[in-house]
Amino acid sequence: MARNNITHNAATKRLLDCGIKPSIQRVEIMNYLMTHFTHPTVEEVYTALCPKIRTLSRTTVYNTLRLFSERKAALMITIDEHRVCYDGDTHPHVHFYCKECGKVMDFMDESAPTMPAAIEIEGNLVDEMQLYYKGVCAECRQRMAAKVS
Repeated sequence: MARNNITHNAATKRLLDCGIKPSIQRVEIMNYLMTHFTHPTVEEVYTALCPKIRTLSRTTVYNTLRLFSERKAALMITIDEHRVCYDGDTHPHVHFYCKECGKVMDFMDESAPTMPAAIEIEGNLVDEMQLYYKGVCAECRQRMAAKVS
């Protein structure tokens, strides 16, 4: 079986496991998230898939990614009010946001808190949590150091 079919099968399975009815667009968007670890924005997903799916719209990508997030098929990472990106890796892990270049990356060796389905804190029901660090990535630090030298 071709690699593309394997990843499409995994994408379809993820959708079904999360109670989402697979469609051509949904499978392609999920496949993209599961094979691109760049934490893409709506615009990045749209730009990447538009040549492949000519009928795709930004609204479809936005609504699909929002659905994936609501059904726990993908993570929605809100960096700030201007930047929201998505991650196909839903296991607990830490993200790092570079304030210089805007890149979002995974810190897989950092321990991320795990949580049961939901917890109650001071009467509030918490059903989701995210942990991410902000700072300057190694590449930007090297670039900044080279300018000073």
